[in-house]
Amino acid sequence: MVTRGFVGRNKGGGGSDRLPPGQHVVEDFPVLSAGPTPRVEIAEWKFTLKIGPRPLKVWSWHEFSALPKTKVTRDIHCVTAWSKFDTTWEGVSIDDLLADAGVERPTDFLLAHCYDGYSTNVPLADLAAGKAMIALNYEGQPLLRDHGGPARLLVPHLYFWKSAKWVNGLQFTDRDEAGFWELRGYHIYGDPWREQRYTDD
Repeated sequence: MVTRGFVGRNKGGGGSDRLPPGQHVVEDFPVLSAGPTPRVEIAEWKFTLKIGPRPLKVWSWHEFSALPKTKVTRDIHCVTAWSKFDTTWEGVSIDDLLADAGVERPTDFLLAHCYDGYSTNVPLADLAAGKAMIALNYEGQPLLRDHGGPARLLVPHLYFWKSAKWVNGLQFTDRDEAGFWELRGYHIYGDPWREQRYTDD
């Protein structure tokens, strides 16, 4: 099941140094998902960091919530052509996550895995150095289920399908392995400023 909005190329505006080509600004926060919204209970939530198939570290919700928190305000850009400015998030930066696991750079690529079976690939260079986090809060409140709660990956400089909802792990891979949408015709990288929506963009 694919939520309405994941198909087609919309024509958008532009004309702003904050608005990528083909995008238009929205005030609300549209909900798009590749399937039904999973119900993830905090008591059962776990986050696993892997190198290939080997688990390196597993955090419970209590352990994960105790990690250092970072707060950021960023613009976000969906591949379906909407952009939302000045969104505020709080969570655990990927840098702090890797530091807690005692790992730096086993490989150059990662796959994010989620409770609904979704996955997406992101190079480590786009997650480290303060570029990404596992977000737990949005606009000062716990992340709602429809927006990926209790935790989602946040990679605001790439199209928002890379900011995987209901995330439960990151896996280091030897190569840039395509995830759910990448296997279905979406771009392997997804830079909004280069309009990398689909494979041949």
